[in-house]
Amino acid sequence: MKSNSSPVKTRPTPWDALVVTAVVLLGVLTALLFYTPKSHTDGPLTCVVSVGGEVVDRAPLASFAGEHTYSHNGYTLTIRASGSQVEVLNSDCPGQDCVHSGSISRAGQSLICLPAQVVIHLESGAGGPDVIVG
Repeated sequence: MKSNSSPVKTRPTPWDALVVTAVVLLGVLTALLFYTPKSHTDGPLTCVVSVGGEVVDRAPLASFAGEHTYSHNGYTLTIRASGSQVEVLNSDCPGQDCVHSGSISRAGQSLICLPAQVVIHLESGAGGPDVIVG
């Protein structure tokens, strides 16, 4: 019984370097596709405020400027809107997660206060759907 004792190649070849380079480039391009900010130039932003599941305010963000207070479920929430962003100034909810969420300034972003059941959402002025499923 004779065994084939050919040496095993363990050194990288130029083809191996080409494959590694292609995989790294594909990974970088995929990351750029998902993590680059999307610019929504479809029109002005609209601020939509829902309290308890019902829309109570809907206005263009440019004209929604100032401080607004909403109360529901025994909690009070104060938001501040400028021409370009919306933020929660203060709330008497126990966790203060909505206050620490920062500001929103792009279509599709939301601020949510669960105890007060207040949702602030920015929509694009285009009026069409963001995603079509089905």
